[in-house]
Amino acid sequence: MDGILVIDKPTGWTSHDVVARIRRILRERRVGHTGTLDPFATGVLVVLVGRATRLAQFLAGAEKEYEATVRLGYATDTGDLTGTPRLAEGEQIKPCAAWSAAEIEAALSPLRGEIEQVPPMYSAKKVQGRKLYELARRGMEVERLAVRVVVHELEVLPSDGALFSHHTDGMCELRVRVVCSAGTYVRVLAESIGEHLGTGAHLSALSRTRAGVFDLSKAVTLERLNELAEAGRGAKVLLPLDAALSELPSAHLTAEDAQRIRQGAAVRGGEENWADGAPVKLYDHAGSLLAVGVYDAARRSLRPRVLLVAEK
Repeated sequence: MDGILVIDKPTGWTSHDVVARIRRILRERRVGHTGTLDPFATGVLVVLVGRATRLAQFLAGAEKEYEATVRLGYATDTGDLTGTPRLAEGEQIKPCAAWSAAEIEAALSPLRGEIEQVPPMYSAKKVQGRKLYELARRGMEVERLAVRVVVHELEVLPSDGALFSHHTDGMCELRVRVVCSAGTYVRVLAESIGEHLGTGAHLSALSRTRAGVFDLSKAVTLERLNELAEAGRGAKVLLPLDAALSELPSAHLTAEDAQRIRQGAAVRGGEENWADGAPVKLYDHAGSLLAVGVYDAARRSLRPRVLLVAEK
């Protein structure tokens, strides 16, 4: 069983939990995901099944889109609602201020474009071989280098026409839409929004609505996947391998060249406007995706990088 699943991840599940569940549902050992979602988050989790796991390297850097709810009033040690309020001694949780639309825009504007973020301690990023969240759970904090990310879009999503939704405890929440590069921490964006508004902030909800070309319209729940699998239709929901590669150029090979690619050899081909080293979808003479190759501009040739032929 080979293909791509777009799962609508439920809250409370780790990405690893989802992968383990899919392995049991489909009875397929080769399953992996292309981008971790925190347990409290929901939404698009792209899962690769069977031979599709070989394509992970082409999906890991895909652009992401989120809808996030930023609670204003205090920060937490995790940057989200699962953490403990982070307040200095004697500091109180700040009630919602009467921020104007102009003040909100002034807070968002510096966070668009190419920015630097320091990875949070509660993250899966590794420092000297250790995941930061493992160190954080031990009460340790280590120095982290800032990384460059790109926030392509950051805008407010009004709630019933209002900038904020208000709560009886005096705090309020701001819903935002974020389109960003891979590796962007939306939790850190939420904290930065609070800093620009002069208050603490954390994420109270997060949904990934798109990862690369895959959005929620293509997603299925784990419950629906299980229903289909029990009815013998689990494979029907799998997207084809080349659905993950829609933005790559393609080349169609003769039967002879296809055989050379299967054997790991390079073949003549390519277009002059292709960049040197560009990945290229390689189809055999019957129109089946055979491999992802690499274009060698100097030799005007294609060599296989990832073979996708079915095992015998």
